[in-house]
Amino acid sequence: MRVVGIDTGGTFTDLVLAEGGTLKTKKVPSTPRDPAEALLTGLRLLCEEDGGAALFTLTHGSTVATNSLLERKGATVALITTAGFEDVLLIGRQQRPSLYDLNVEKPAPLIRRENIFGVRERILHDGTVESRPDEREIQEIAQRIMANRCDSIAVCFLHAYRNFENEEFVERRLENLKIPICSSHRVLPEYREYERISTTSVNAFVAPKMDVYIRHIEENISTSSRLRIMQSNGGAISASRARAEAVQTILSGPAAGVVGAFEAARAAGFDKVITFDMGGTSTDVSLCDKRISTRTSSNISGVPIATPVVDIHTVGAGGGSIAWLDSAGSLRVGPKSAGAEPGPVCYGVGSELTVTDANLFLGRMAAERFLGGEMSLDLDRVQYHMLKFSNDLGMSAEQAAEGVLAVANATMERAIRVISVERGHDPRHFTLIAFGGAGPMHACSLACALGIPQIIIPHNAGVLSALGLLMADVKKDLSQTVLIRAEQVDIPRLNQLFAPLEKEAQEIMAGEGFAPNQFRLDGFLDMRYAGQAYEVTVPVAEDFVAIFHQEHFRLYGHSDASRAVELVNIRLTASGIVEPPPFIRGEETDIIAEAAFLGDRQAVFASGVSATPVYDRAELRPGNQLAGPAIVAEAHATTVITPGFTARMDVLGNILIKPAVSA
Repeated sequence: MRVVGIDTGGTFTDLVLAEGGTLKTKKVPSTPRDPAEALLTGLRLLCEEDGGAALFTLTHGSTVATNSLLERKGATVALITTAGFEDVLLIGRQQRPSLYDLNVEKPAPLIRRENIFGVRERILHDGTVESRPDEREIQEIAQRIMANRCDSIAVCFLHAYRNFENEEFVERRLENLKIPICSSHRVLPEYREYERISTTSVNAFVAPKMDVYIRHIEENISTSSRLRIMQSNGGAISASRARAEAVQTILSGPAAGVVGAFEAARAAGFDKVITFDMGGTSTDVSLCDKRISTRTSSNISGVPIATPVVDIHTVGAGGGSIAWLDSAGSLRVGPKSAGAEPGPVCYGVGSELTVTDANLFLGRMAAERFLGGEMSLDLDRVQYHMLKFSNDLGMSAEQAAEGVLAVANATMERAIRVISVERGHDPRHFTLIAFGGAGPMHACSLACALGIPQIIIPHNAGVLSALGLLMADVKKDLSQTVLIRAEQVDIPRLNQLFAPLEKEAQEIMAGEGFAPNQFRLDGFLDMRYAGQAYEVTVPVAEDFVAIFHQEHFRLYGHSDASRAVELVNIRLTASGIVEPPPFIRGEETDIIAEAAFLGDRQAVFASGVSATPVYDRAELRPGNQLAGPAIVAEAHATTVITPGFTARMDVLGNILIKPAVSA
């Protein structure tokens, strides 16, 4: 079966085509003004190389919803909510993440105040309808929505998770406006009105742009193709559902990277890994302790979103991150990126130095091998701009370039500490799996700083996020607030509570093309001690209360079996099982082929200038061993093995790197 994964990044768009045991890859510059342009161009080139046959399944990791939210370039949204709650988005939780920052600015709500309308209706906490919306009031609001030229509508009433009659009433009365409507009971049927209003508003904000984008792709691909979109939860979803539930795709691309990295590491025999995805504009890290970590909420650009997401921490440090001097004359790197347009200085257009330029200047990249020789890098331009930049810093050009890398590495090191040390995990007990176009160049430095004993540079590291799209199951998360004491719940009662969600999940999976024996259902419970404000999620089991106590103790160091426990939300994950491309095993040999050695180059490391051998990864074989310093070039990434490290190719084509003393 032919499948294609396409991941859109800030600098490059990555494509992988798999059929049987063969993989074909392509990397093309992204087109920020129209991301679909790069996708379709790359797809056309990939298909031409493969004979132009029709595609069966295309899974896409999109940045459209993410960028719409970050840049505040989504739809003009009208919010209809319960009268008296019109300012919930502005009030928020009154949390101050920068408590002592006198210059902090609170992000403005996505919806302008003049587009927020209160309706005199009320549903009580138990679902009782106390008052229904007045039809004349709804018609007056409809006229104001049209006068304000709103593109979409979000409807979110108090306690609609218990009873959504009033939301459906408003939906029916506004259908004739021919404007997309998002109701909270469909987007997030959970309590906590602020998070529910925020998540519903985000969906209404990004959905129209996502709809246009998806339709544009569908109109330009084969009618025999099936298009799926990657979600933030690590699973794919049909294009039609992604249009209606665009909020589920906010962290689409990074989630695919974690899926691909974890599966590649597990195939190589490692299940405790830290994933390190360094692309052109940012670095994404995630800790996987025998499973992919997820959480039920996130905060993107100051906007809370209460949907399941892969637990990823992102920092503005990528290959295209720009080096600059602050007002005090100190060297800074990022978060601003050169992106694909104009790109790093070495691409021939930009004039602001980036991390990629620093690596090239220090001899850590084979300029002639970039993108498999399809794109040339201009070292002369880099040298010219680096000399100017170093004069501003008052140091040598080599010191300036090393400083750029040191600052970028420090930012990425802090990111890894956030997901490991700050959460009670010792990075020395994990393996670092580095990928993305720039990740393998910085892996040794980060492993050394954090004491990580081993590094994996997976096969096809430069396009691993696109490959991860082919490994992702089709997934749908459903939830429902129940708010009930645990002692009132047994397994039969749980089965009764889950029944409506299971029915909905079965219908969704059937619509995705899966037979009953081709998907699985996994249940989870959000639980807390009575009086607590937030929950711990545990799997459904006969002894779910005991499991909650154990998990609470693991997370917080204490538990109390004598205290009353509440069951807050039930969650159901439906997973349609997708057969991933197989990992091909090779025969081991100690002999490095002559074709693998591309010559020596002068490269600068902390120990000084070294004559550094350059190898062609495509010609290296399982069992081949290398000693740092060494550079391994491949079509879409470069691996730098620094002095003091050794590397070995495993049977799956991964590069395993260790400190020389423990090799």
